[in-house]
Amino acid sequence: MKIAVLLSGGVDSSLALQLLSQSGTHSLTAFYLKIWLEDELAFLGDCPWETDLRYVRAVCDKLNVPLEVVSMQSEYRERIVEFALAELKEGRTPSPDIQCNQWIKFGEFYHKIDASFEKVASGHYAQIEEKNGTFLLKRAPDAIKDQTYFLSRLSQEQLSRALFPIGHLEKAQVRDMALSFDLPTQDRKDSQGICFLGKIKYPEFVKFHLGERDGTIVDAESDKVLGRHKGVWFYTIGQRQGLGLGNGPWFVTRKNIDTNTVYVTHKDFLKNHQHCKLSVRSLHWISSPPPDRANLQIKLRHGPELNTCQITYLAKDRIRIDMDQEDTGIAPGQSVIFYDEQYCLGSGTIE
Repeated sequence: MKIAVLLSGGVDSSLALQLLSQSGTHSLTAFYLKIWLEDELAFLGDCPWETDLRYVRAVCDKLNVPLEVVSMQSEYRERIVEFALAELKEGRTPSPDIQCNQWIKFGEFYHKIDASFEKVASGHYAQIEEKNGTFLLKRAPDAIKDQTYFLSRLSQEQLSRALFPIGHLEKAQVRDMALSFDLPTQDRKDSQGICFLGKIKYPEFVKFHLGERDGTIVDAESDKVLGRHKGVWFYTIGQRQGLGLGNGPWFVTRKNIDTNTVYVTHKDFLKNHQHCKLSVRSLHWISSPPPDRANLQIKLRHGPELNTCQITYLAKDRIRIDMDQEDTGIAPGQSVIFYDEQYCLGSGTIE
């Protein structure tokens, strides 16, 4: 089988390549995707692409796998960055890593490579099952590292070509195996943050593109002005850090984009701002849509926590969610990922 393997310079994708390579039955080519921000915004922080690429080359040299560096700058700018900035400007909370997998890694990248590649492999923690010609996305056994959240908008066609060689492993196993294979990336720390930023600080990225706009931080209970801020786009609902307020902790509960006001509440009143009902649009189902009144589980953010709920269709592309547990971090534009036990069903966007 001819396989294109996406390498990031981290231990996960390196082990994915190692496992495919040792089978001896595949024709492998490694690919490193170069994104535009790594050049144009390098002055904002430590952009690690040159270091990443050195690790990628070292892994490929060790395994004797050819490597190609593919430029995806314009695609990232047009499909990911501009989308994220437009959402932020409207006071919404986008999920660019989800769009990155949908539109770039398992989207535009397909059009960049030879059509003879049967599969595109990556180091994601997720599993794929095929049942009666339908491809299902299954959670990884490592609940903390599971990345089905970020893969929740892949289509049947995309899943049919995707390959996740380490999806059945725990993170500790990946580290141990990388050590046993003496991979150059065995001791590298896991990357954090948004896919297209590298190590650029998120507030600096937002400031560069959207600028600053002086506004007030207001107590949602008393309407008292507690402080100042530099723009509502720097904050998201549920945020606790970076408010600069004393006698806390304080949490962001609401934003008014027109008046450039950030509303906060003290921990003592946080329960007043919890919600268990929300409406979701822009639905994407990986296979068949679940039935009306289905009992499912959802993730409102990446992590091991699942919230049980019932869904009710309001229209073909819009549903209401009734959660069993209330949540304080529900933000417009935020992604909701749907699960039926171990299987990821798809995702939608909070209105």
